[in-house]
Amino acid sequence: MHAYLAGLGTALSLIVAIGAQNAFVLKQGLMRRHVLATCAFCALSDAVLITAGVLGAGALAARAPWFLEAMRWGGAAFLLAYGARAFRAAWLGGESLRAGQGAAGLAATLGVLAALTWLNPHVWLDTVVLIGSISAGWEDKSGFVAGAVSASVIFFFSLGYGARWLSPLFARPLAWRVLDGLVGLVMWSIALGLVLNG
Repeated sequence: MHAYLAGLGTALSLIVAIGAQNAFVLKQGLMRRHVLATCAFCALSDAVLITAGVLGAGALAARAPWFLEAMRWGGAAFLLAYGARAFRAAWLGGESLRAGQGAAGLAATLGVLAALTWLNPHVWLDTVVLIGSISAGWEDKSGFVAGAVSASVIFFFSLGYGARWLSPLFARPLAWRVLDGLVGLVMWSIALGLVLNG
C-alpha cells in the first residue's frame, strides 16, 4: 500500500502541470468530442511509459542521448505548428461550444494526441526517466506502477469529463478565442523551452 500511494502521489505531482497534452484533453472535454477515446489514449500511453520506466527504460534513455535529442527537436517542431494553428483560431474567432458540429474525426484526434504524447520529451522525462528512477527506491515495483497508473487514469478522466462544468462559459465565442490563445502560448512556451534548454 505504501508503494501504491508513493506511485500515486509521484505521478499526480508530475502530471498536474499544464502542458500540451493536458490543454488538448481540456479542449476535447469542452467540445465533448471523443472524450472517452482521448482520456483512454492518454491513460494507456502513460501506463505503457510508466511501466517501461520502472522496468528500466530510463537507464536506456540515459545511455542513448540521441533518442531524447531527436524527441526534443521533433516535439518542438510539432508544438510550434500546433501552437500556430491555435493562434490562428484565436485570431479568426467564430467558434463557440456546439457539441458535435464540425467535429474532427476520431483518427485525426488520436493522431494529434499521439504526437502531443509520444513526441513530447517532457512526457518521456516525467514518466520514463523521473518515475522510473524514483521507483528504484521501492521494492514493491508493481504497487508503485499501479499507483502511478491510477493517478494518470484519475487525472485524465477528471480533466476530460470535468471540463463540461465550464460549458456555460464556453458558449461564448470570446471564451474560445481566449482559450485558443492560451493553448498557443502553452504550446510555444514548451517548444521554446525544448529548444533553449536542450
